[in-house]
Amino acid sequence: MGDRLAGKVAFITGAARGQGRSHAIRLAQEGADIVGVDICSNVDSVTTYPMATEAEFAETAEAVSSLGRRMITRVADVRNFADLQAAFDAGIAEFGHVDTVVANAGIASFSKSWEITPEQWQEMIDINLTGVFHTAKAAIPSMIDAGRGGTITFTSSIGGLKGVQHVGHYVAAKHGIVGLMRTMANELAPHSIRVNTVHPTNVDTLMIKNSGTYGMFAPDQPEPTLEHAMSGFTSLNALEVPWVEAIDVSNAVLFLASDEARYVTGVPFPVDAGAAVK
Repeated sequence: MGDRLAGKVAFITGAARGQGRSHAIRLAQEGADIVGVDICSNVDSVTTYPMATEAEFAETAEAVSSLGRRMITRVADVRNFADLQAAFDAGIAEFGHVDTVVANAGIASFSKSWEITPEQWQEMIDINLTGVFHTAKAAIPSMIDAGRGGTITFTSSIGGLKGVQHVGHYVAAKHGIVGLMRTMANELAPHSIRVNTVHPTNVDTLMIKNSGTYGMFAPDQPEPTLEHAMSGFTSLNALEVPWVEAIDVSNAVLFLASDEARYVTGVPFPVDAGAAVK
């Protein structure tokens, strides 16, 4: 437990499970109260792994509460701006302010770029790019009006820094986030609001531990398994590890949200085991 975010409130999307849960817990460990959002229902174009459930969302809230911090949870789809705004406004009503925003909600699906269906493309862009825009848009006016400064962090990917096969729609969205971040970093600097992206390599969550991801690395296997895919996971990274843990990304999110990074803005921050230089 620490106090690097004492008195702060964080608004986190995709907070029910995986990286989002890890971010909520890590920021709460450093004193932040949490406003969490998650869709808690499946997405049509994602067929290789399930989305988080409301029960898992409740587990995240319980973990935050066990640290002596408060968390309010709202089921909302980042594609629906009105619902996302209502979730953010509920956080303001409860806590009075939001100081740091983590636009983390995202999906993954897998096809060669020319085989991506229009529906897969649209859903990817709507969630992984437009959903990030919606998250920032919902928060920024209140943050400016509060005059407290603040931070916004978008979850991008190594796919926001280079091309990655079989996820062209994902890579396009994650590159788009970087352009949005750089623009907002300039626009919001006069308000002392810092904007950055984090760029993980594969992270040990259900988003990579599924048959779709395994199939990327073992396309000749009719029923690909984790064992088939392990060498492929490792081949992405300069350091000889197959993935990083969610806490590794959370520690970067914490740093960017803290005063230790008070002059860090407009930065694509890799947590990638050297994947970007591979």
